[in-house]
Amino acid sequence: MIAVMSLIQELADYEKAPAEVEITADDLVEHGFGSNPRFIAWVAESESEVVGVALCYWKYSTWKGPCFYLEDLVVRESHRRGGIGDSLFDAVCAFAHENKVKRLEWQVLDWNTPAIEFYKKKKALLDGEWLNCRLTGDQLDQK
Repeated sequence: MIAVMSLIQELADYEKAPAEVEITADDLVEHGFGSNPRFIAWVAESESEVVGVALCYWKYSTWKGPCFYLEDLVVRESHRRGGIGDSLFDAVCAFAHENKVKRLEWQVLDWNTPAIEFYKKKKALLDGEWLNCRLTGDQLDQK
């Protein structure tokens, strides 16, 4: 999980939010492989080194039924443009299809042109209509 944590930190650095990562490798082990798994992940290796990860979890739509959410797809910068992202994304799509989900969803930052172009090539629908909303830990503590 240390290699996956390294990829997560690389993504946070790229997204200009390096201090936002709060989880640890131990958290990933507990959350992914503990008694109540909260995510499913695919990893890509090159020469026995983890160079990519796709991390997903289940959602449910009141209108559609079972859905799957791609939280992050990260490929180490040194290994991009070699088909690793394609392979990870295709694996997630195949899993979603095999599990008969009604929708696969994810987000992409509006300034992340390489990712936007990647998803456009995959024929993804980019929706500018919906706004993202969230409450963080401190806000939830106040509820």
